[in-house]
Amino acid sequence: MDHDADQIAEAVLKTYDSLSAKYKPVKATEDFFQWVPLSGIVVVRVAEANGSILHDWHAEIVALRAFNHFLLHECLALVHSPNRISPIIRRRAVEEISEPNGLQPFSIHDDLQLHMYSSEAPCGDASMELLMEAQVDATPWPIDQLHSATKKLPGLLRGRESFAELGIVRRKPGATLATLSKSCSDKLALKQYTSLLSSCTSLLVNPANAYLESIILPKSQHVQGACERCFAPEGRLKPVARHRWTGGYAFRPFKVRSTNLDFEYSRRSKPVSSRELRTSNVAAVFHPYVQEALILGRLQGRQKLDPKGASAICSKRMWATTLQVLAALGTPKLLQQISESPRVRDWKDSRLFADRRRVKADVTAEALRGWIRNEGDDFEIEPG
Repeated sequence: MDHDADQIAEAVLKTYDSLSAKYKPVKATEDFFQWVPLSGIVVVRVAEANGSILHDWHAEIVALRAFNHFLLHECLALVHSPNRISPIIRRRAVEEISEPNGLQPFSIHDDLQLHMYSSEAPCGDASMELLMEAQVDATPWPIDQLHSATKKLPGLLRGRESFAELGIVRRKPGATLATLSKSCSDKLALKQYTSLLSSCTSLLVNPANAYLESIILPKSQHVQGACERCFAPEGRLKPVARHRWTGGYAFRPFKVRSTNLDFEYSRRSKPVSSRELRTSNVAAVFHPYVQEALILGRLQGRQKLDPKGASAICSKRMWATTLQVLAALGTPKLLQQISESPRVRDWKDSRLFADRRRVKADVTAEALRGWIRNEGDDFEIEPG
């Protein structure tokens, strides 16, 4: 059942509108207008037409992190209050659980759908045509003019480099040359296989019901050909469109749909009276368990190296919450293993994530070629 795209978009827009000024760009002046991208995940019960908004923020990946943070706290709430009924997740029956050590004791309810609204087309392959249209001269930049450091990362062009190259894995635009962080288009394409769950959340929640049903974009940001090339089974993902995996994983392609609604802080909303368009550096994170304003990935008002500046949705704090749930569930052997080998990289490489690793390996080898593993932060897992 396709729920109305405008209603899904409106749920995200209204929730963002309800936030205080602290979480938003500054108001437009004659000198400049600040814009910011907005992404949110909406949970819809299949039998109903209205959605329950969970998240509102300024970028797709922040939205996905916050969604996982929400799920972790729903798990924690169910463990501490066994009689509590969550509208989002449930305890799985014993006969449903076949995972090692009895993990993944939770599941998202079968009658729920997950939708994402984004005010901008995802960076990377799904927005390349829009990038071409925005150029004064749409002639692609010659590859031999690319920075030498980029050439050392084959298949990983920066987001806006050589925009004639379509259907390839790209790094985030604006990212430093040293980073391996992939574009939102590529990360969302992979999420059609691995689900929306992050690695730590996948220890607790079965992925089978954790896939996006649709992504909603403003009409001006939805280029059908680009989205089909990027996300559809007939596009660049065709080599792994029929694969089968274990552990609840599958290829669950989402639909990309258009909305007539737009975001008041999108770059397209710039008043004629404002001379300059600027990107806001404020990110808002919102769901029932947390409300944060972030500046460059840190809590607003905190110094860069201040431990108290860590966001609730950063990897270290998410793993800490996962440990809290595991401890409350009563998994002494697993907790002992973590205390003996607490590095997060060791755990991601362990057999507990074997099914997830196999999915990612198949997709990146056969479809998202050029994907180089981003080692990211390797830290010790500590309880919160």
